[in-house]
Amino acid sequence: MEVLYKRCCGIDIHKNMMVACIFTSVRKKEIRQFSTITEDILQLVSWLKETDCEMAAMESTGSYWKPVYNIFEEEQIPIMVVNAQHIKGVPGRKTDVKDAEWIADLVRHGLVKASYIPNRDQRELREITRYRQEVIEERARELNRIQAVLEGCNVKLSSVITDISGKSGMTILKAIVSGETDPVVLSELAEGRARDKIPEMQKSLQGRISEHQQKMLKHQLGHIESLTALIMDLDADIKKNRIHKLGNRSFG
Repeated sequence: MEVLYKRCCGIDIHKNMMVACIFTSVRKKEIRQFSTITEDILQLVSWLKETDCEMAAMESTGSYWKPVYNIFEEEQIPIMVVNAQHIKGVPGRKTDVKDAEWIADLVRHGLVKASYIPNRDQRELREITRYRQEVIEERARELNRIQAVLEGCNVKLSSVITDISGKSGMTILKAIVSGETDPVVLSELAEGRARDKIPEMQKSLQGRISEHQQKMLKHQLGHIESLTALIMDLDADIKKNRIHKLGNRSFG
């Protein structure tokens, strides 16, 4: 079978350990074990540079490949991430061959296809946008918890105000937390179009709010505020990342 890379490396990565197999010629190979701490990853990098490795490959297992890939990218080590299921499906493997050796052998003969890995800017942007979405979802869950507490108080604010997380709703909720329970006083805190519904709002705010429920709402509102601030920070980071990316395109 044709040899595509004479000097190549297969890396089997786990949470705390990785095994690397380097082919330095058609028949000569060497296997070493490393931890996944940065110092050991850099030792692996040095070994690959010493052997003039033409291509390294590792499986896309969980997120364990990411720090290794990032360091290899910085050190300009040619590296491909391959689909684990594809590697398992290639026929011809002997039972006594280690995963790292099998990966290296497949790379040597060009029998694996690299998965698409976006550049670092794109990876970082994806990571932060995913996290932002998770925070938004957590904020929505906390709003549902607030709604559950209000239902327990028989406060029907959401029947009048569609979004209780809006300016009027949050102002009224903060007043409730501070101890105000008079529906007339609370309804007068409404702003904008919500003021057109003050009579209905007064009726919806005629509940029975205990001290315990006030405390619950206080904790929940505090959480909402912190999540909202975090979303704003993430929006700023995403905007900065995109501007940086556009700058790189302009001058790259």
